[in-house]
This record gives sequence, C-alpha cells and structure tokens, in this order.
Amino acid sequence: MAEITPETPSFLIVGPAWVGDMVMAQSLFITLGELHAGCAIDVAAPAWSMPLLARMPEIREAIPVPLGHGEFNWPLRRRLGRSLRDRGYDRAIVLPRSFKSALLPFHARARRRTGYLGETRYGLINDIHPLDKTVLTQTVQRYVALAYEPGASQPPPVPEPCLNVDPDNQHRLQEEFGLDDTRPVTAMMPGAEYGPSKCWPLEYYAEVAATLIRRGESVWLLGSERDRPATEKIQSLAGHGVVDLAGRTRLEDAVDLLALAQRAVTNDSGLMHVAAAVGCHLVAIYGSTTPSYTPPLSKRADVIHLDIECSPCFERHCPLQHFRCMREVEPAAVLARLTPP
Repeated sequence: MAEITPETPSFLIVGPAWVGDMVMAQSLFITLGELHAGCAIDVAAPAWSMPLLARMPEIREAIPVPLGHGEFNWPLRRRLGRSLRDRGYDRAIVLPRSFKSALLPFHARARRRTGYLGETRYGLINDIHPLDKTVLTQTVQRYVALAYEPGASQPPPVPEPCLNVDPDNQHRLQEEFGLDDTRPVTAMMPGAEYGPSKCWPLEYYAEVAATLIRRGESVWLLGSERDRPATEKIQSLAGHGVVDLAGRTRLEDAVDLLALAQRAVTNDSGLMHVAAAVGCHLVAIYGSTTPSYTPPLSKRADVIHLDIECSPCFERHCPLQHFRCMREVEPAAVLARLTPP
C-alpha cells in the first residue's frame, strides 16, 4: 500500500452495485486524480467488481464488501469500517444513495463524508451536496460532481472511462476458444440485468449476425450465464459462424475480448459501458431507458433511441405490451451503422 503523507489526500469511495455504474464511476476517479495530484483512492465495492476495478489505474486498492445486492448486515459493515480506521482517510465519497452504504465510511471515521442526502443520512454524511436533477441529468455527472465543492459550477466536465487491457489474457482467450480476429469482429451483448424491456429482439440480433457472417466477418456473443438462453437462440437462428461465449468467460475476459473487437452491438447494459471504455465502435440500442440518463461515454458510440411517446418508461417489462420502442428499431438501421471497418 502506498504511503500517505499529509500532502497526499486519501479517499475512500463507496462504489455502486452495477457493472455499468462502476464503469461510469471511473470518471470520478479520474477527476479526483486531476484535482488532487498524487492522491490515494481506495474503493469499497461488491466482490464481483474487483477484477473490473483492477483495470482502473487510478485506484490504489479495491476493498471487497462481501454482501449480496441489497443486504443490510450492519455488523459486517461496522466491522469492515473499523478495520479501515488506521488508514486515516481524509475524505469518503458515497456514490449509492442508500442509508446502509454510508455506514462503512462512518465506522472507518473518514473525516469528511461526502454524498447526496439519499435516505435521510444526516450524521452519516457530514458533507451533503444538493442534487438538482434538472442540472445533473446524467448518473455520471452526479458522480463527478461529488469531487468538487458544493456550489461549484455544474454540470461538471466528465472524462471518458478508459479500462486497461491485458494482452496476455487476450492471447489466452484466443487460444482457448479458437477465436479468429484476422477478420473484422463484431461483439454482441443481448442481455441486460434490469429486465427484458431493455433488450432488442433476439431475432433482430440474429439477422444482423447472419448478415455480418455472410460478409466474411466474425461475430462473438458475450454475456453472463443467465444470458445463455438468449445467445443460444441467436446462434441457432443466425447459423454457422457465430461464436457463443456467454457464461464461458469472466468479467475481466469480457474487457479484453471487447478490446479485440472492432465493433459492438448492444442493449443499454453493463457490458455496453465496458465496450465504450475499451474503445469499441459501439451501436447502442435504447428502448425503455434513455441515453440522456446513462449514455455510453465514448466518442465512438452510435446511439439508437426512437423516443416514442411512451419511452422512456424505465419499466422491467413493457407495460403496454407492444414493445414498440425496441421492435421498431429494424435490423437494417443497425446494419447501416456497421459499415466494414
């Protein structure tokens, strides 16, 4: 662990619980490094996020919080916080807005504990920032604004996330799965943890994949184990030549595979943000959500959002049953954006 001097501020960040939000949080880490040269940044976050945080060079140490999503467990949070007291953090920044997320830095005795009020966190947060949602319209803006003093000009500038890539792991993955990157590669990520309302129809993915294969290109399907039914259907509909890697790789492998791909087609999902952070030419399809709130943070992102009268609804399932926000995004519209690299 790097030595902390009086001239080197130390930060404890309580990180978010979702892949996409964690990628967006890197914009905060970059900003802190720009504002406080040489600062030490530690991030307390769910255990699953440790490999992702390891790809962010701004972070000194990632501290796993062994709790399930939404789990309270005050004794564990207190115990973990107390174990961090001797680090003498100058400041903690709490990104989630829940009461429980503010317990760890309180018990760590971080001198200044910054965050939005959230669930009535008086005392736990002693540096409460006002949140004007009409000004800070994006999640990433709300994260980055916490690096500045209350009252600073808003919205703040947002640096783009940039994840490190491991060439050795890329080579291992190519060998293990027999991946051919001598032809243009398009990665497809058809899943979304939030629910089916964020997912472009599988038959549309399959049509795009089949067209790319006929062009002589490669298509890789990425996702978690729970995305396997979706990727298997795409593969069966698209035919020979589509490589299904869903459930067969780790999160850090997805980082390296997306860095190998020239392009990606995706729903609004965590892997969309990963693809943006490794420089893919990204075609991102939004339906029940909006790029105005959680856009891919990349100049190479090409967003499709029809903005019909009922969108965004932010529901897990289409409440009107017609799913027009996604079904009316035709495969031809995506293919038009996938010109050969």
